[in-house]
Amino acid sequence: MYLTLPGQTEPVTAGRFLIDTLSDGGKVGRFVYGRSYLLRADAVPIDPIELNLTNRTYETVRMQGMFGALRDASPDYWGRQLIERHIGSVALFEIDYLLNSPDDRIGALGFGHNPEPPAPKRLFNQMIDLERLQSIADDITNEREVVGSGLVQVEDLLLAGTSMGGARPKAVVSFEDALWIAKFNVTSDRWNSALIEHALLLLAQGCGLRVAQSKVVHVGDRDVLLVKRFDREKTESGYLRHRMISALTVLRVGDEVTDRSAWSYLALAEELRRFSAEPKRDARELFGRMVFDALVTNTDDHPRNHAFIAQDSWRLSPAYDLTPTPMIGIERRDLAMTCGRWGRFANAQNLISECHRFMLEPDEARSVIDCMSAYVKGNWYRAARSAGISERDCAQIQSAFAYPGFFDELSGQSPVDEPRFI
Repeated sequence: MYLTLPGQTEPVTAGRFLIDTLSDGGKVGRFVYGRSYLLRADAVPIDPIELNLTNRTYETVRMQGMFGALRDASPDYWGRQLIERHIGSVALFEIDYLLNSPDDRIGALGFGHNPEPPAPKRLFNQMIDLERLQSIADDITNEREVVGSGLVQVEDLLLAGTSMGGARPKAVVSFEDALWIAKFNVTSDRWNSALIEHALLLLAQGCGLRVAQSKVVHVGDRDVLLVKRFDREKTESGYLRHRMISALTVLRVGDEVTDRSAWSYLALAEELRRFSAEPKRDARELFGRMVFDALVTNTDDHPRNHAFIAQDSWRLSPAYDLTPTPMIGIERRDLAMTCGRWGRFANAQNLISECHRFMLEPDEARSVIDCMSAYVKGNWYRAARSAGISERDCAQIQSAFAYPGFFDELSGQSPVDEPRFI
């Protein structure tokens, strides 16, 4: 395993990772830092949760032998599709996905068979490539055969865009001295997803939240969302690569449905106190994002869509992947993560019920909710239209915002038992 250290642009060898098969068919993963790495004055831990900077051999049988930081660096659903198509097989192990994914995955980790890290390829798509990439992404999404020069284009997609998170087709492009994730609309979309995600990011910023920078460009007959990568920083000698881990890793849980009971904003707020450089600010920011998710019915707020990033020290990353989920129900809506004593219920009283976990007093929490609710109600339509969303699409997503049941009293409902966090 290789790591690009803070302030550097070239990776160094950090340690060795192995996966062995147990007698019962399960997997055990083992990681040990290299001696030369531990002797470096500038050595840093891969993550502050599972792989602290010691000379011990770390072991895990969770997630088929994968440590959380490695799982975070693995390709997402879209990336796995590309790798399987490239290799011609779907019978792959997790380590196969790591070794066949691009070096420019999220965060600062790299993987290879050799003791020394390979030289980075430094190949990035340009803005002029977007229409070509959109066309190839369409072919892959619709399971059409890619032939001829298209095989080279598949390689281009494979080299830039297989571990950015999410299932939508995407690639990485170099633009304005920065790297951006280009997220493509697909023909089966019910609405213009690029414009809507852009509008949600702007709306969240208007609520006072820290969000990833975004913009929309028109390519061919469709819009493409560009989201600036906050784990990369351009310098004269190349790109700095900042370490990054997901909330899944912080919570020490998986992303399967069976792990859902341990997905919790409450536990996440308490965990970040252990390693965040500014725990009070990050906890309050996390509370605001939880409130925003409830107000816009962002039910895709699972722990892989929350992250922590380390430039000099660990902090909550900017918000990303914000999408509304229109619903018919007006009395109850749930988030993906536990947000109060009444479980995942996206309700103001529930959000306030455990505000002390976020280092907030009830009056402070109530003020945040009142201010954000008023802003979302009064500005979602303006933000949508100013982003270019059509009247038709506005009508389709309208029911997602500040639903009537958000302020209902829960006094007649029994709180749920809080899950055990591991």
